Amino acid sequence: MKDQNSRTSSKGFTLLETLVAMLVLMIGVLGLAAMLGDAMAYMQASQNDFIAQQKAEEAAEAIFTAKYNNPNNWAAISNNTGANPQGFFLLGPQPLLQPSPSGLVGSVDDIGAPPEFILLPGPDGMLGTVDDIQMPLSSFTRTIAITNDATNANLRNITVTVNYTSGKFANRSYVLQTEISAFN
Repeated sequence: MKDQNSRTSSKGFTLLETLVAMLVLMIGVLGLAAMLGDAMAYMQASQNDFIAQQKAEEAAEAIFTAKYNNPNNWAAISNNTGANPQGFFLLGPQPLLQPSPSGLVGSVDDIGAPPEFILLPGPDGMLGTVDDIQMPLSSFTRTIAITNDATNANLRNITVTVNYTSGKFANRSYVLQTEISAFN
């Protein structure tokens, strides 16, 4: 009788307990895999966010450079439109192009320039060698809007908007706002 009791009280896992444990473990592993995918997509979006920020700052610097290189032509520090053909900066979304000989991005003399790209290290891991990779910025557009300030004729508002597509995060934009004065 005592021998029969010891067999029924032996410890161990049943098949059902093992299946439940495997199911819980699988749910955890799948959750981690999904989180890893989201982290990778976020890292790519983060890189594009940084590129957008730099390209917006580049346009703002071009506007300030145009003003300081020719301080007597305040009218040129504006958008080129039918109402203002002497404006130096293009209106509306423009593709990112390499700077023209003037060095000013987003300007009327950029028309016909080759597309902008970022140079990445190639298989050897070194930048500046023959195997470097060009990453085109074809998913980016930049809009430069220069408007007169309503309260001060010697002040203009600048809004640079960079729109881009970033994988899973779809359409994104970066907006930089600043002002420029007619005075040096």
